[in-house]
Amino acid sequence: MPRHNLNLIAAQSRCPLLIERLNLEHLMAEIISLHDAVKQFVNDGDTVALEGFTHLIPTAAGHEIIRQKKKDLTLVRMTPDLIYDQLIGAGCAKRLIFSWGGNPGVGSLHRLRDAVEKQWPRPMEIEEHSHADLANAYVAGASGLPFAVLRAYAGSDLPKVNPLIKTVTCPFTGEVLAAVPAVRPDVTVIHAQKADRKGNVLLWGILGVQKEAALSAKRCIVTVEEIVDDLNAPMNACVLPTWALSAVCLVPGGAHPSYAHGYYERDNRFYQAWDPIARDRETFTAWIAEYIHGTADFSEFQRKLASASEAK
Repeated sequence: MPRHNLNLIAAQSRCPLLIERLNLEHLMAEIISLHDAVKQFVNDGDTVALEGFTHLIPTAAGHEIIRQKKKDLTLVRMTPDLIYDQLIGAGCAKRLIFSWGGNPGVGSLHRLRDAVEKQWPRPMEIEEHSHADLANAYVAGASGLPFAVLRAYAGSDLPKVNPLIKTVTCPFTGEVLAAVPAVRPDVTVIHAQKADRKGNVLLWGILGVQKEAALSAKRCIVTVEEIVDDLNAPMNACVLPTWALSAVCLVPGGAHPSYAHGYYERDNRFYQAWDPIARDRETFTAWIAEYIHGTADFSEFQRKLASASEAK
């Protein structure tokens, strides 16, 4: 039985007996390096969702995708920000499915704009949705449904530019509702605070749609701040079970420049500094060459970034 179908069966249950009867032990997440996870689970042409809302944005994983020169990706995210600007500017993506895009508190994503408006470094297709639409589409994907239904788009022009936003009539009330295709990524990538040594993952703080994105995907990579013996998860915590995941990777600081609740704060200066870097093609290309292709992993990237900051 495919992992995706097992996710659907088990999404509502943490029952050890169910796990045993479904013979899920062999589907435990691998605890491997981020390099190996991206090499093994992210393929050229995949639909990839790197989700995180305000914090826990999987920056390190995005850098590794660039470092390995993955290409022809369809990227999905509710709020694409700097890491998507980098992925798009590096030429990794051919299409973007999103519900808002920008450098939060600063301005535009200049590499995204350049790709859409001037086809650099390659043409970029865009598919725009509302936040509520895309969130419901993830839920539909995680639930094994073909589409999501919601009350939305009254007075909006988005349906005029996105032909995938359609309407259905409720068979019980006659109400006309919006309908959108389910989101089912080939790979979802998220960042979390903790994993245990079996590959179970604990998230807390603002969650966004990480849980739904993970359960809707065929494969899921999670980078974490630390790996512990016991998660000590509080009641009603968000715990992603190991058999719903493909790989867990230890990457401390892997959400920088966003914050990881309980570990480090948001690096506001980086968001501000990104604007002039991204505005100019040559400056951007040089930054990618030095800080991503010029580093072996995210740890080396962090050291190089810190050294550059101290030298100023």
